[in-house]
Amino acid sequence: MELDATDRRILAALQKEGRITNAELAERVNLSPSACHRRVQRLETEGYIAGFVALLNARKLGRPTTVFVEITLSGQADELLDAFEKAVRLVPDILECHLMAGTADYLLKVVAENTEDFARIHRQHLARLPGVAQMHSSFALRTVRQTTAIPV
Repeated sequence: MELDATDRRILAALQKEGRITNAELAERVNLSPSACHRRVQRLETEGYIAGFVALLNARKLGRPTTVFVEITLSGQADELLDAFEKAVRLVPDILECHLMAGTADYLLKVVAENTEDFARIHRQHLARLPGVAQMHSSFALRTVRQTTAIPV
């Protein structure tokens, strides 16, 4: 399916304000409410909209510490990659896990209460991940830019 300008306006508006009513969205993108609703449904069905979520404030929830962890595995066999990825999915403190090209095999984004909490996460979870040969952790000092909006 090819996205037209109206689809792109819908996606841009929903990324900024996911709780907007269909009537408000329709007005912003110059459609009737029924046509707008059909387009949003089609965008969901086609997979352009993966879901709707509430973005939480990690600081308010007592998780202000962000740590990026580079992982190098001991090998590249599919079984090892699968086992690692399966184990990562079970750790709630890991917000993101990316298979990388470059020096590290994986990059993890971890949230913690503080350095002591990260030490606990490291000890209880990260150090036990299968196939890890090397791990390098970097603490974020300040978030300069953070967005979930993809340019459309």
